[in-house]
Parts: sequence; C-alpha cells; structure tokens
Amino acid sequence: MRSRDNIEQADSSRQKVEVRRSARRRSTVTAYRDGETLVVLIPAGMSRAEERHWVAEMERKLQRTETRRASPSRQSDGALLARCAQLSARYLDRTALPVSVRWVPPMRTRWASCTPSDATIRVSERLRDVPSWVLDYVLVHELAHLREAGHNARFWELVRRYPKTERAIGYLEGLSAAAGWGISELDED
Repeated sequence: MRSRDNIEQADSSRQKVEVRRSARRRSTVTAYRDGETLVVLIPAGMSRAEERHWVAEMERKLQRTETRRASPSRQSDGALLARCAQLSARYLDRTALPVSVRWVPPMRTRWASCTPSDATIRVSERLRDVPSWVLDYVLVHELAHLREAGHNARFWELVRRYPKTERAIGYLEGLSAAAGWGISELDED
C-alpha cells in the first residue's frame, strides 16, 4: 500500500516537497525532482521525526549533486567562450577557436549556429537548462564547423570525438519533440 503526504513548506522561499510512503520500501530513502517539487520516497513505518530528517538530508544531497552537474558555461558569454577553448583543446587539438560565443534568444529551428567566416558561435537560450554534457556536445558540434563548414563525413568524424555525441543527439531530439519545437539539428549559417 502506498500513501502520499504532501508537505508544503511554510517559508515561501522553500520548495514544495512531496513525501511518498511505501509499505514495500523497508529501509532505503530516495529523492528526485519533479519540476519544482522535491519527491522523497520513504518506508511507510518511518516516524515523522525520521521523515523530517530524511527530507532535509535528501534535499541537501540533491542540491550538492545538482551543483556539481551545473555547467559554469551557463553564467555568461565569457564562460561559454572559455568552455569552448577547453573543448577545443580536448577534442579538436586546439584547432577550432571561436572569436566569440554568446547566448542568444531562442532560435526557431536551431539549437545553435556558427559563422565560420568570422568564427562566431551563437547558442540558443533554450539550452541554458540542459545537462552540461548536452551543452558540451552542442559546443563541440559548432566548433567542428570552424574546421568543416558542412555536415560531411569529415565533420562528423570531428564531432564524434566527443564521447557522448549520440546520447546528446537523442536528448535534444527528445527535448524538441516533447516541447513541440520542431528543432531537428544544429546548423551553420
């Protein structure tokens, strides 16, 4: 049997927390985010004091994990440019260095774009909240355009040096489909 206890934090600056008790769960406690809500799964027999302890503990643990995952590139255009330099060094032998990289308002048909003639890259604001490994893929994709303008075999050989290429493509396809954006690929100008 499973019951749900909804706990709204009194302080409006705190997030919503939903505690789900399960008779099948014996000793493990887990948590995840569902939108803006922290969902904590606990054994049904746990006391209210234990519940409060574990909600606080899982909130701290999840926050630490999310902080580690957060890409510093999200902070500014300068941070994006610095991340491109790191990715170029790691995957493209430092041969693809943009002059500028900047966040731009959401594009209708692209995640990002590159103009090889002036070595500039623009990244859609829609990518600010994707996992860092997805943003890294987008940046590697655009950096590869600084060496190969089209989507030819040599271009894909460069892009696939990034080990999470296929996974990131799948993530972006799923995101676009779920949101109804109709974005199918990254492209150069």
